[in-house]
Amino acid sequence: MRLRSRAIGEPNGNDATVVRESVNKATGNPGITAAAAASRRRPWGLRRVLGGLLGVYVGIPVLVKLCPSIMAHMVFAQMFRWPLAPPLSNPEAYGLIGARNFYLPSKDGIQLGVWHILPADLTQRVERKEASFNQALSHSNPVILYLHGNSNTRGGSHRVDLYKIFAGLNYHVVSFDYRGYGDSTGSPTEEGICEDALMVHSWVKKHAGNSPVFLWGHSLGTGVTSKVTRKLCEEGNCPAGIVLEAPFTSTREECSGHPFAQPWRYFPWFDWFFTDGLEANNIYFESDKHVAAVTCPLLILHAEDDFIVPFRLGKKLYEIAKDTRPRDAGPVNFIGYDRSHGYGHKYICNSPALPQVIREFVEGSPQKV
Repeated sequence: MRLRSRAIGEPNGNDATVVRESVNKATGNPGITAAAAASRRRPWGLRRVLGGLLGVYVGIPVLVKLCPSIMAHMVFAQMFRWPLAPPLSNPEAYGLIGARNFYLPSKDGIQLGVWHILPADLTQRVERKEASFNQALSHSNPVILYLHGNSNTRGGSHRVDLYKIFAGLNYHVVSFDYRGYGDSTGSPTEEGICEDALMVHSWVKKHAGNSPVFLWGHSLGTGVTSKVTRKLCEEGNCPAGIVLEAPFTSTREECSGHPFAQPWRYFPWFDWFFTDGLEANNIYFESDKHVAAVTCPLLILHAEDDFIVPFRLGKKLYEIAKDTRPRDAGPVNFIGYDRSHGYGHKYICNSPALPQVIREFVEGSPQKV
């Protein structure tokens, strides 16, 4: 009874000693209190966290090497799109006046979603019929075939802003989604999306008559534009001119300079783990080689604060084009935008001077090349 009352009641000095001893036995060290034991356990928790981070750091290159298809998903990023965007079948929901949506067949049964936006001066004069839109392409207004970058769709906000500039300058705009993007079927590959671009260009030329056709590529689209234009020039069907916005020299060099790659840039055998996966997927986009065969006028636009495609790659491509193109090729020009403007990777379209830049390039280019 005496022991029971002491265990239930206030502990005396002896009881306190018993309590301390029981705690010390629980911690495994009779000479250390519970608080001291907890403080000793904390470094082990930090080590576990650091060990986990190190495992992730090392594990990602190994995962990419074992599953090289990951690199294809990173390059094309076709799965990333704004889920709440209006249906692409309704371009007017994107604020585009005088636009129609239609679908063109590419190779291998692929269906491509396409927008055709009329020049501003034709929006009230062309019937909303397929035949009328097609016929309007031959009205001598310049035609811009827009080749977008990776992720999202032809309805991306910065892309729509650029279409509005083109239309405001009284140019036709034809924009489409590569296979696997937007409402186009299939899955993207370098050869596949370049084949899509050639097919849409062929459709434009079929209806454009003597209207000059220009290609405008942005980011990944600059790789498509360079490769497609080289093929067209070699066939004697060179465009009236091309614009490369935020271009890179090759996907291998772009991969090395991409901000997502920086944590591993100095990882041993970086190329073996990462960039070799590009070749495993037949992804090259070697614009530095293609521009040598591009004989039409060429304009390169790049912002200094582009954090996706480094500014130095656009400047390097310009220098390569100057040095390797034939002497009788059209002019090549480079316009850089100071980082103070904040245009980054996608918003050169916000430059107040851009409409004049476009007009001078288009109207200064020969009508037929």
